[in-house]
Amino acid sequence: MSKTCEVSDAMDVIPDGATVAICGTGVVLEPDLLLSSLESRFLASSGPTGLRVVALMCTGDQTGRGGLNHIAHSGMVKSVVASSMYAHRHPGMTEMLRSGEIEGYIVGMGSLVQMLTATASGKPGVLTQAGLGTFLDPRIEGGRMNAKSTEPPVRLLEIDGNEYLFYEALPIDVALIRATTADEDGYLSFEEEPNTLGVLEIAAATKASGGQVIVQVKNLVSAGSLDPRRVGVPGTLVDRIVVHPEQTQLGPTMHDAARGWNPYLVGALRMAPGHGLTVADPKDRIILCRAADELAPGAVVNVGAGLPTKLPMMLDELGSLDEVTITNEHGVFGGLLGTSLGGSFVPGVNPKAIMDSVFQFNYYEGGGLDIAFLGAGQVDSLGNVNVSKFANHWNGPGGLCSITHSTKKIVYCTSLTSGGLSVRVVDGRLEVVREGAHKTFVPEVEQVTFNAKLAHSRGQTVVYVTERCVFELDHQGLLVTELAPGVDVGLHIQPHVGFPVRVSADVKTMSFGLHQEHPSLAEVTL
Repeated sequence: MSKTCEVSDAMDVIPDGATVAICGTGVVLEPDLLLSSLESRFLASSGPTGLRVVALMCTGDQTGRGGLNHIAHSGMVKSVVASSMYAHRHPGMTEMLRSGEIEGYIVGMGSLVQMLTATASGKPGVLTQAGLGTFLDPRIEGGRMNAKSTEPPVRLLEIDGNEYLFYEALPIDVALIRATTADEDGYLSFEEEPNTLGVLEIAAATKASGGQVIVQVKNLVSAGSLDPRRVGVPGTLVDRIVVHPEQTQLGPTMHDAARGWNPYLVGALRMAPGHGLTVADPKDRIILCRAADELAPGAVVNVGAGLPTKLPMMLDELGSLDEVTITNEHGVFGGLLGTSLGGSFVPGVNPKAIMDSVFQFNYYEGGGLDIAFLGAGQVDSLGNVNVSKFANHWNGPGGLCSITHSTKKIVYCTSLTSGGLSVRVVDGRLEVVREGAHKTFVPEVEQVTFNAKLAHSRGQTVVYVTERCVFELDHQGLLVTELAPGVDVGLHIQPHVGFPVRVSADVKTMSFGLHQEHPSLAEVTL
């Protein structure tokens, strides 16, 4: 029997109260036709209702269109489990969470993909120490997004005197996934997709739960005609195939109109080196050049969301990119990130490997990283970091808790203030042209996404690089160890920090990479 069907017929199999897993982050691997058709069904027939939505990542673009916005209708959703949730990407969903209309639970991306793996293999759940002491810990918030959310999917267990977070396996009734090509038997390949993002885990967990896997593809080919080495999901996991010939690889920013897809994002073609990419903003250049001093040759590097996504561009400009291996939480190894082309940091440019999410997070939590460069929304005097919640806006941690759990050195890259900050360098000295409206360093973070005390107890090195100074984490918290030329603590730092600033007795001058040759990484040691 043919597995191909019309999209409306595929959506009709979703019952009221189903747990629906959705793949993709941003526009990468977004099953856009499936989601828009599901919305059309609901608007026409008021069904399905009471869905439990599992969003492994952050499906939907930066403008609040597409993705999870298609299912953000009153009565359609009962609860959501996700690793990220952004007001500007998901305004309807976040408003329903804010008003208490639906339940919401945040689970770290690594733990969420591992929950699906446990489901697929018939295991009871996942034990992890990633997220202990953060808002994911049930003794703190348990990832609850509002007062209505009374049943977090996590509890604390102790084994041989060690504490763990335990997440139960997550049965799935319906999976909405995407690939590039399907053969008539449902075997899927991802030749135009820049990431695979746990699609295999979603499909396997759904089938193990007795559920239905619905896939959206651009191309349909005859049975058995796919190269078996390129198959990412076997046909035994696929129930229904919806063909969408207009499916685009990504949004217009990174699109290659001549080909219909961008081959540099999947390694089909390689962009030549020395293509003139640069980081223009002076404060970003100062922070990133100083952050790069923390690198050693051969380091395996994670680059997180925010300012650090520009680090590979900075290293490329400095001629040091090939001396390290850049990775991100979405499976990319090597090369630049999509931000170098003005788009998402999820895809890589000139990737050397594109790994699946379950491997990437197991690799990270197992200590595969030498160093991670991460952004920070808020930092307190103890060194705790918040990237996950600001007032009633939930960002979620994404993969941060897994990234920081076992990494030897963690470098947070952030400006001292935000919201309009402008600086310049005159005669080798930093000048603040316009101060930012918001303090990054605050008396108390709104939510603990990174627990500094636990990191210090594990022997991890934690550095916080700003445009004016460098903080390091010691047993008391933050300590200023470097000052930029021209910066006075009393004039330029303390008034813009929400706690008394501690300064090292042998404070050093912070190196500026902005107007001088950056040292070779071969001369830098950890």
